[in-house]
Amino acid sequence: MDDWKRKIGETALTKGIINDPDWLEKLDDSMPVWAVLQLMLELLEKLEPQYTSYD
Repeated sequence: MDDWKRKIGETALTKGIINDPDWLEKLDDSMPVWAVLQLMLELLEKLEPQYTSYD
């Protein structure tokens, strides 16, 4: 596996994007569409949190 791929995986593990170190050996595997969508929804939630003002 290329070093740059491993660095991406290690950063994802450190940041909590992935939570299983076994994924570091599977970085060349395909991801199901539902998993990609889940990551995008979580990112969107962090960028645009759904909350209402107390005003």
